[in-house]
Amino acid sequence: MVFRVPARSAPRRWCATTKPLPGEIEAMGAELISAARKCEAMTAEVHNSIAYMRDTAAAYREEAKKIFKRIEDCSLFTEDVRKTCEIVKRKIEKNGTP
Repeated sequence: MVFRVPARSAPRRWCATTKPLPGEIEAMGAELISAARKCEAMTAEVHNSIAYMRDTAAAYREEAKKIFKRIEDCSLFTEDVRKTCEIVKRKIEKNGTP
């Protein structure tokens, strides 16, 4: 046997069976507030982590610039030494003495 529910009474019956108890609404609200606070705290931690990564990257870039400058200075110094050695070598070959 199939029971037929009139179209008008279906929404009322559904609302009556799904209506939350008064304490449930407050509990759900408290859960949502707690979840929102946790989300805000996590977002703040993410922002702090990103700032830390930016600072770390900036420090690495500065250190890399210093190292690059030292390598460049050593390269120029090595080039000067090679030129000086070549000049001395030519003088020795030409005159037999430095």
